[in-house]
Amino acid sequence: MLRNELFGQLAGEGFRSIALETDRVAALVVNDFVQDGVGTLDAAMSSGFSHTLGEVAANRQLVAWMRGYNEDRPAAERLAFHGFDAPTEMFSAPSPRCYLEDARDYLGLDLDIAGLAGDDQRWSRTEAIMDPAMSVGATADAERLRALGDDLLNLLYARAPELIAKTSRARWVRVRTQLTAGLGLLRYHRQAAERLEQGARICLLLATRDALMAQNLLDIRAVEDRRGPTLVFAHNQHLQRSTGRWRLADMDLTWHPAGAIVGSLVGERYAVVAGSLGRSDVIKLPEPEPDTYEGLLQDRFPTWGLTPTSAVAAARKRTDTAPEQGYFPHDREALDGTDAVLHINAGTPTA
Repeated sequence: MLRNELFGQLAGEGFRSIALETDRVAALVVNDFVQDGVGTLDAAMSSGFSHTLGEVAANRQLVAWMRGYNEDRPAAERLAFHGFDAPTEMFSAPSPRCYLEDARDYLGLDLDIAGLAGDDQRWSRTEAIMDPAMSVGATADAERLRALGDDLLNLLYARAPELIAKTSRARWVRVRTQLTAGLGLLRYHRQAAERLEQGARICLLLATRDALMAQNLLDIRAVEDRRGPTLVFAHNQHLQRSTGRWRLADMDLTWHPAGAIVGSLVGERYAVVAGSLGRSDVIKLPEPEPDTYEGLLQDRFPTWGLTPTSAVAAARKRTDTAPEQGYFPHDREALDGTDAVLHINAGTPTA
């Protein structure tokens, strides 16, 4: 809810877009609704989000508000909605078939992509990601699909003048977005086929996903640069400029998150505000100890507040969290990869 309020204020300061940690291709449906009123709010929420984020009440309120904001404004002033994630879930990734077929049809080609891809289920099952022996990513058909996807992308650019004249620039960009998502899936499945120790495999997959997220963010900014800044909303681990770290089961995972990649490429044009939470009955997060980072911020902000990271004193990392809560407590290294901290004293459920 606070995110929505802040984005409303930022829209008054020249921000023209928001990007969420959700599937970029699916989010095109949401953007069609908020910008042009295509479809319905229910349809946008059910088919325009991944990771069950369409079920979050605050997201529904955001989409409805953006549609109302845009309704009587000229196209140049309308707010845009983006997803910047790859079309993957935690332990699965779909088939690239439909993404490549869309580009094939747009280019007017006769290619049997379905024959190479085979049954979609063999790509999307959990075993195809978690067990390299069950992965499709290193098969001869997958390699042919990757080469075919590269050829389609090259042809899409080579024929851009005639294709845009025949359809529209927006349609061309949409096809490119879907095609690059398909190529990203092929890369992700290829990494899943690597026969490495499990921790190394998971690190590789995390790094691949964040690399795809970074490419999406850079692409979104190329589209939005002349219109205004973009508010990006995602987990701290994806957006921080410092190394990503995650303790999962008995694995210590490290990788370069999307924020580190984007920050290294665009410099000071990329700013990070880390989210921070004191306590929450909803996820059973207790009041933090006073000598932790959250404890210091808790004492400073009775409700919520924003502060530069440089003003956050040294403290210890809290140890009273559990993985199932989804909250990653602050430490110095992670905070050093941010510019500011937005701390919420007490999390409340949204209805």
